[in-house]
Amino acid sequence: MASKAQDYEVPSSVVDPEAEAVRPPSYRLDCVPWRDMEDEVLAWDRLADRASEPNPFFESWYLLPSLRAMPETEEVTVLRFERDGELAGLLPMIRAPKYYRWPVPHLSSWLHANSFCGVPLVAHGCEVPFWQAVLRWADDEPGTALFMHLRGVVLGGPLHAALEGVVACDGRQVEIVHHEARAMLCSSLSPEAYLEASMSGKKRKELRRQANRLADLGEVRFERRTDADDIEDWCDRFLALEAAGWKGEAGSSLASDESTTTLFRESLAGAAERGKLERLALWLDDKPLAMLATFLTPPGAYSYKTAFDEEYARFSPGVLLQRENLAVLDRPDIVWSDSCAAADHPMIDRIWREKRGVGRLSIAIGGMLRRAAFSQFVRAETARSPATTEV
Repeated sequence: MASKAQDYEVPSSVVDPEAEAVRPPSYRLDCVPWRDMEDEVLAWDRLADRASEPNPFFESWYLLPSLRAMPETEEVTVLRFERDGELAGLLPMIRAPKYYRWPVPHLSSWLHANSFCGVPLVAHGCEVPFWQAVLRWADDEPGTALFMHLRGVVLGGPLHAALEGVVACDGRQVEIVHHEARAMLCSSLSPEAYLEASMSGKKRKELRRQANRLADLGEVRFERRTDADDIEDWCDRFLALEAAGWKGEAGSSLASDESTTTLFRESLAGAAERGKLERLALWLDDKPLAMLATFLTPPGAYSYKTAFDEEYARFSPGVLLQRENLAVLDRPDIVWSDSCAAADHPMIDRIWREKRGVGRLSIAIGGMLRRAAFSQFVRAETARSPATTEV
């Protein structure tokens, strides 16, 4: 899937009219094997720090361990975008022979089951030229692909808005073929005021009662850490806690598979080294009853993984931990938090009241015949499974 780089001039509409005397920036797009990116971690990390829209799942410390650990990643490539010779955007891609259950070849952004956002990493101010380059590449080198499919796109975000503008200028068809609304936290309220607005007085009273009953069993404490010390031990405890519950019985816990175990350990260590991990735990004496790993990517945060001891379910340790987690509202650098939870989650939706729209987009590429065939295909798809979830 690797291809030659593309150089092109920026359309005049992109250049600031007040800066006509200034040489317009030059842009370049390469499609490279993902292993080539292992030598660009420093530039990659700089890109993440100035990204228009934060996405920890495409940062170096998460995406590289994912690609190393997950099966069948050799065909994954990276669309690598430069502005004036500096890394300014990236998106992992794959040429997929099947579109879900249908044998329809297409270009697709690459995600796995433990990646909860598919927004490309793009430097602020480069959103429009990035999408122009990506779509030009897809038009020029579609291969057997009928269309391009983007997964995990934050609807209404800066990258989605820029993409909509580009496809509108091109007269190119794009369809949201699936979307869902998942819980997020975004409020100017204090933690106490937010909890009061989210929970009835009766439920808050019951939560206090459960906390008091738990305290009768021993010393109860919360521990919040953003350092990298003792990260291996913390991961050990989390993996054991999760595996002891229903996920372990179902074979879906992180510890159930070597690839997800490795990914969890390496990604948390990488995030912690960069100051991008918060570890929150509820302890009863020396026993963790609930644990939460959150990726910090200002101005946002992502609640990556949580687990609780099901033997203490009558005390609601997971809810007690989320009550403590509302302290993120006091952080001046974090404006919003993504729950990374499925839509209509029975626990987090009772506490976090805001919603974040996340969708899958399919985009026409190539020439007139290919686009006409795509139009027929996507019309049939949306007729079968209309994307009607409220966002």
